[in-house]
Amino acid sequence: MVLSRQSDGMRGETVMKHSKHSARNLLRQGLCAALLYAAAVTAAHAALGAAVVLPPLTQPASGEHHVGKVVWADLVTPDLDGAKRFYGALFGWTFRSVPGDSNYALALLDGEPVAGLFQKALAAGQSQQPAWLTFLAVRDVDAAQQGAVQHGGKVLFKAHNYPHRGRQVVLADPDGAVFAVLAAEGGDPPDYLAAPGEWIWSSLLVADPKQETDFYKSLFGYDVYDLASEGGTEDGAQHYILSSDSYARAGLNGLPADSMRRHPHWLNFVRVADAADAAEKAVALGGRVLVEPRIDRHGGRLAILADPSGAPFGVMEWSDADTKQEPQ
Repeated sequence: MVLSRQSDGMRGETVMKHSKHSARNLLRQGLCAALLYAAAVTAAHAALGAAVVLPPLTQPASGEHHVGKVVWADLVTPDLDGAKRFYGALFGWTFRSVPGDSNYALALLDGEPVAGLFQKALAAGQSQQPAWLTFLAVRDVDAAQQGAVQHGGKVLFKAHNYPHRGRQVVLADPDGAVFAVLAAEGGDPPDYLAAPGEWIWSSLLVADPKQETDFYKSLFGYDVYDLASEGGTEDGAQHYILSSDSYARAGLNGLPADSMRRHPHWLNFVRVADAADAAEKAVALGGRVLVEPRIDRHGGRLAILADPSGAPFGVMEWSDADTKQEPQ
């Protein structure tokens, strides 16, 4: 799984000024449905059996460490079989069960793990919604947990070890956006361009961008680039790129002023050959289009969709020619 992109020049400037601008604009447009509720995610991970056997992120072990890179995503859904049908038909994913918990399935692309799907019934009448949980790489989970609390975050599900996978903890940032950190046994996946059907980008929408950039920088040591101050946005909105190892890792965007019903949240994008076709297919499979396909800065398109249970995610086109620059 690769949610990172090469950068050159000023360690990410070229990458920073492409589709993240359009992704920001899309995220700011009526994305009320894309709410990552802490209760649902926390309950799901609390219910995940201690005996579950999750595969390592890399086989064989990479030995690489890319702190701050998005390395995994888990879907919390009330309908595991329905999710398998939807994502399998949309992205060509296949699935297999894992020992220790019949409610957890592993999604694979060409035989390689790309995501996890966990079935958890959502209590009626509660503010919960099916959602994808974003995992970021760290070397030391306990240190990250302590640092998150010291800088205004919260621990939603305490650190836990999973054989072969590593140690992880579910956190919330100061604005309430839910995410997890993972210290993977064997190291993190190398940086390379995601293939169609793999995750390629992540965005974070928050209420207080300055506070949030400080929080994530303290936790992961990111280089933070302010596109507004560098002329990378057209409307002066708050938009930042979080970068490490000469790769842009994620976009961080300010919620619009009329965001009373919008909760801070992470949103992950899957690379596709054609965003419009993916959106049309998602609807035919029972999903919804939250934001229609739009032209991105680099000429491709992206869209924001929801699966049949309501979990939001993005799709993004990306040309191989856009990654010819060597990272510096």
